[in-house]
Amino acid sequence: MGTVFDPFLLATTTAEVLSLAHASEAAVTHWQQGRLRKLLAAARSGSALYRERLVHLPDDPHALSQIAPVGRDELMGRFSQWVTDPRLVLSELQDFSADPDRVGKPCLGRYLVWESSGTSGVPGIFVQDARAMAVYDALEAVRRSTDLRTRRWLDPFYLSERMAFVGATGGHFASFVSLERLRQLQPWLAPSMRSFSILQPVEALVDALNAFAPTVLASYPTAALLLAEQAERGRLKVGLREVWTGGETLSPAVRQRIETALGCRVRNSYGASEFLAMGWECEAGQLHLNTDWLVLEPVDENNRPVPLGQASCSVLLTNLANTVQPLIRYGMGDQVTVHAERCVCGSPFPVIEVQGRHDDTLRMHGPHGEVALLPLALATVLEEQAGVFDFQIRQRDASTLVLRLPMVGQEGRDALKSCRAALQSFALAQGTLPIRVLGELGQAVPRGRSGKSCRILAKGSS
Repeated sequence: MGTVFDPFLLATTTAEVLSLAHASEAAVTHWQQGRLRKLLAAARSGSALYRERLVHLPDDPHALSQIAPVGRDELMGRFSQWVTDPRLVLSELQDFSADPDRVGKPCLGRYLVWESSGTSGVPGIFVQDARAMAVYDALEAVRRSTDLRTRRWLDPFYLSERMAFVGATGGHFASFVSLERLRQLQPWLAPSMRSFSILQPVEALVDALNAFAPTVLASYPTAALLLAEQAERGRLKVGLREVWTGGETLSPAVRQRIETALGCRVRNSYGASEFLAMGWECEAGQLHLNTDWLVLEPVDENNRPVPLGQASCSVLLTNLANTVQPLIRYGMGDQVTVHAERCVCGSPFPVIEVQGRHDDTLRMHGPHGEVALLPLALATVLEEQAGVFDFQIRQRDASTLVLRLPMVGQEGRDALKSCRAALQSFALAQGTLPIRVLGELGQAVPRGRSGKSCRILAKGSS
């Protein structure tokens, strides 16, 4: 059946990415503006939604700031008018992404599909063609491998490593889909690339990782920290060369603990379902934004630009790699600081700081001590098993959770019943003592100015 891959596009895109490694800022801007001009033309031609926004504007990169921002709820509500290929039908894509046997496989013979809910509460379906995947592949391979060690230059795609992804594997999520696509592209390497569910009990996860013996681990900071704790206790025994983190805030203290416990370098990144490879960490430990393939505008709560060096309320993303499902001034809600100073590594790409998710790991009572419940796992359980995306879990004590849902009436009671059963079953499977799940119905989920919420709060958090 094949998968979404074009070797010629990958080769040419990789060459383009390599050519800008030590280019001037002006050269990066030149490439960015040229790609933005092509994106605007494609959106005007193929997307009715964006045609409305561009009707009185030229296909000029300098007109970008005049385009009205857009959010996920509007895009998903007008899906058929958003995409540039009329064969992409939302209901059919949702059916496709509901089938676990299709993870990593092409839809309509040419598109890779993944799903996302994020913290906005609105589920999303994202479609990538071979061009977009070539961009993501090239950025991941070349810029993640910026160190000068011979081993990495000879193997930028990490083909000689044993790679373990620890995350959500129960749906068509971007990281999981991407890894499964690589396994299908390179079946001879599939035994050295494996995904491990974050939902399984930690003892089972540790046993599986010990048996697999990965050299590279990709996961979220909270999951990597949990595994670091297992290594400190002598339970996790793997010889890692690198740990890749992303998706959540990575504090200096957490980074240090992971590196010390696992005995290797942590490399952080910035990505999203909307653009898989937005930023990469250089050898100097700074996060750089891939501005040759995207435009990221830090804005305040009124979508006005914020100055360099100031943390934003949100950001507006323009994806220059995807013309099938154009994203132009798309509100992501991330808090980002773009710095004026250039990095000592010599890169022409700007240095950024990203305020990622701050959901907490919950420590619950178990028969032999405390048991950690990871925030990503809790969110995945509610989304996948109960079909609830807009919620907040607050820990009252080590055996009690309070679930806040905006729904009311019978709908709210049914949702609470499903969520309670899912959370209690998951907690028991993780090794906790039985937990109570109290409900608060008809309560709006608190959101910050960006529109995103902190969905998992430990006792004492605010």
